[in-house]
Amino acid sequence: MLIQDNFYNIKESILSISSNTKIIVVSKNQDFSKILQLLKIGHTEFGENKLQEADLKWKNYTKEYPKVNLHFIGKLQSNKVKDIFGLFNYVHSLDSEKLALLFSEIEKENNKKLKYFIQVNIGEEPQKSGILIKNCKNFVLFCKKLNLNIQGLMCIPPVNKDPKDYFIKLKKLNDENNFKELSMGMSDDFKIAAEIGSTYVRIGSAIFGKRS
Repeated sequence: MLIQDNFYNIKESILSISSNTKIIVVSKNQDFSKILQLLKIGHTEFGENKLQEADLKWKNYTKEYPKVNLHFIGKLQSNKVKDIFGLFNYVHSLDSEKLALLFSEIEKENNKKLKYFIQVNIGEEPQKSGILIKNCKNFVLFCKKLNLNIQGLMCIPPVNKDPKDYFIKLKKLNDENNFKELSMGMSDDFKIAAEIGSTYVRIGSAIFGKRS
C-alpha cells in the first residue's frame, strides 16, 4: 500500500494549496505492477520519457484503461515523432520549429491532434533543451499558425538553485501568452510550483521511492 499511500498524501497536500493542480505520475523505470496500483484507484495521468520503454509498458494497457493520458516528458528526437504521436496524448517538451512542423504534418495525415507544452529554458542553461525566453513569443505564434494545440509552457529549473524565482518567471511568461495550463514542479518542489500556479506537476520518486 506504500505507493498508494504516498500518492494520496501528495494529492492531499496539493489540494490544500490548489484545486487546479493535477499530478502526472512519472512512471519511467517502474515495473507495471507498481503502476497498476495507481490505475486501480482511478489515476489516469502518467508520464514517460523514453519511447521504447513506454511502448513496451503501455501498448497493451491503453485499450484496457482508455481514460489514461500518457504524457511524453523526455527530450524529443525528430526520428521518434511518429511513434510518440501514436502512443502519447500530451507532449511536454516541444522546443523547435522543426519538431513543430513534423507534428503538424503528422496531425494532418492522421486527422488526430495531441496537446503540447512548449519547453522553455528558463535558466538559460546552455546544456539544456528549451526555447529561450526572448524567443518564446515568436515560437508560440509559429505553433499557433500550424494549428498545434498548445496548452501552455513547461520548464525544468536549474539544479541546486531555489526554483521559486524560475517558477514565477515561467508563470508570468505563461500569462503573457494567455495560456491556462502550466507544467512545472517535480518531486522536490511540487508544493512551490502548485503555490505559484502550476496546473500539472510531474512526480515520480516521491510516489515510488528513490531507486537504489
